[in-house]
Amino acid sequence: MSDSLVEEIKSQIVVRDDEINVSDLEAKLNVAKPVGYDTVVVIQGVPVVEESKVQDFYRFLTSRLFAKIGKVKENGLYMPVEDKDGKKMSNGIVFADFETVEFADLCVQELDGKQVVKNHVFVVRKLSQLEKALNTPEEFTFEEREFKEREHLRSWLADYYGRDQFISYYGNQVSVNWNRKSDIPEQIVNRENWTETYVQWSPLGTYLVSLHLRGIQLWGGESWNMCARFLHPYVKFIDFSPNENYLVSWSYEPVRLPPIGHPARENMPFTEEDEGKHCFVWDIASGRILRSFKIPPQLDNKDSKKVVWPLFKWSADDRFLARVNVGQSISIYETPSLSLVDKKALKIEGVQNFEWCPVSNALGGDNKEQLLAYWTPEVINQPARVALMSVPSKQTIRTKNLFNVSDCKLYWQSNGDFLSVKVDRHTKTKKSTFSNLEIFRIREKNIPVEVVELKDVILNFAWEPKSDRFAIISANDQILSSTNVKTTLSFYGFDHKKNTTSTFRHIASFDKKSLNSIFFAPNGRFLIGATLGSATQYDLEFYDVDFDTDKKEPDALANVQQIGSTEHFGMTELEWDPSGRYVTTSSTVWRHKLENGYRISDFRGTLLREEMIPDFKQFIWRPRPPTLLSKEDMKNIRRKLKDYNRLFDEEDIAETSSANRELAARRRTLISEWQKYREEVTAHVSEERAVVGQPLHSVLPADEEEVVQETVEEVISEQIETIED
Repeated sequence: MSDSLVEEIKSQIVVRDDEINVSDLEAKLNVAKPVGYDTVVVIQGVPVVEESKVQDFYRFLTSRLFAKIGKVKENGLYMPVEDKDGKKMSNGIVFADFETVEFADLCVQELDGKQVVKNHVFVVRKLSQLEKALNTPEEFTFEEREFKEREHLRSWLADYYGRDQFISYYGNQVSVNWNRKSDIPEQIVNRENWTETYVQWSPLGTYLVSLHLRGIQLWGGESWNMCARFLHPYVKFIDFSPNENYLVSWSYEPVRLPPIGHPARENMPFTEEDEGKHCFVWDIASGRILRSFKIPPQLDNKDSKKVVWPLFKWSADDRFLARVNVGQSISIYETPSLSLVDKKALKIEGVQNFEWCPVSNALGGDNKEQLLAYWTPEVINQPARVALMSVPSKQTIRTKNLFNVSDCKLYWQSNGDFLSVKVDRHTKTKKSTFSNLEIFRIREKNIPVEVVELKDVILNFAWEPKSDRFAIISANDQILSSTNVKTTLSFYGFDHKKNTTSTFRHIASFDKKSLNSIFFAPNGRFLIGATLGSATQYDLEFYDVDFDTDKKEPDALANVQQIGSTEHFGMTELEWDPSGRYVTTSSTVWRHKLENGYRISDFRGTLLREEMIPDFKQFIWRPRPPTLLSKEDMKNIRRKLKDYNRLFDEEDIAETSSANRELAARRRTLISEWQKYREEVTAHVSEERAVVGQPLHSVLPADEEEVVQETVEEVISEQIETIED
């Protein structure tokens, strides 16, 4: 066919663009557009080197830094060079092109903010991140979003009756309830399979914690929605910092990461550095891991796994957490970086244990140093020693040498005023043992130490909260090995003398007891002595250390009186509620299967409610945060306590029937709605008056306004009785 004929045919064909389908050709010949630079990483802050040493620096990066991260593409390293004073020098920036996006992400995680080379802190970003930052428009465009108010995590504190909540865990049911004294608890929420192991409250009661095979979940608010989750497979134990800023979790099983590129790895918070670790410290607000530790369980003589929990102990202000390496050192870490204070552990030969002071201002004034106490045993010719140290300066401010020591226990008073060291001693022949107390008076000049001598062995010790009194349970060492040990409950107090030296003095003792545990009420004054861990005895004794204060002698430190006693067969746990008005004893299936359930009693031991529940596991009162009332506010409340008591008595009477309770709740709701409506109307009227220039208030001055309150009586029920003569 000639060319002229072809051109003639083409000229006679008219084709419309919308009639041609070339999708198959587009798919076949399509060239993918560049998707960015997700594999390229920019490292700033590297050392400046001469051009002749650039290749040596590349070898350092690939062999030392990138070996544990991932492989770089061939010719994937580039370091810009420029003239400086006549020499070709690098400018402190390296571009690294990795083979995969995962390698690039890992490089950013591992090297960003790290001082890999002396005096050089690396700043590592992906090139795609820098590109996005450079393309950010200069003018900010506001995007309107619907505001969703979050539930208040401490809304339960606003309960009208000031009631406390508790958890009840039985079978696969977890319920949160309001305590109603002797009445059936008011259930707030009940869920099946809420946890797979156990539940726990955070220290201030903000969160309910549930533990699962895959990790930890925090719940809160009025709707009990999930607030946060932390992925830690097979987690066994958790511990919060005192102010709920941080969380420590531990598992018997170390963390194992899927292979690089596996889809499951993308949603994990762990890095290569966390591989094989058992313990993790989390930031609760952000949900990220601050640091991980390889702390496997220890094997005892029976080859069974065990762990002493908590592994770390927190300072009162959440600033430090520390762990003892028995016999060698104390490692103190500072939040939020979780780096060692002074970049090294505190070496203390023979150290056995330590305790932080429970308050952050023990040293007085604006001093931000935290106080830590530790003890070391006798070694050859060196005596045992108790020391007080300030952190982070690590300055020793007081020490005390001890002799013939078998063991020591450290007990801080809740206000940080005193530190009691229970010292178990042995005679020179080591045939008998006894105890004494070495009490450090922290607030006094030079921190004097007072010794309280005893002839018996102290089995238990407890400070009264916010007080300078304490209680001990002791027994003679000759009868400790017998099956029926008789113990003595003793009380001591600090005698503040004006003209002579103040000292701790014995107040009272109660002997021939079977008690082995002490539980002071959260606000002090009331104490429970209990027999726990016994297979035959389950005694409970209730004491008031300020009984009938009107009859107390002027120089008496306390007026101790036993106000009740009872027994709870099979008891395994005991816990005061936060108010100190009620106490719970429970029998859990985790210890035995005999009469499982719980009892609620008042502070005198009077039984208010008992519930037997098969497969009962936990009963935990919800903690309360510290009060916001000042000392002056609390004094005013005590001054008006009689007026409040009358109001409380009236409410108690009104609560005797369900009809009255419902009516009282309905009235409170109506009053609340009316007050809200009145405020809205007042605000609306004020706006209208302001527009027309009229006064904002009514004609009457504020001090002459009259509020009329009308009481409407409503008959709940009526009953007619005929009395025959």
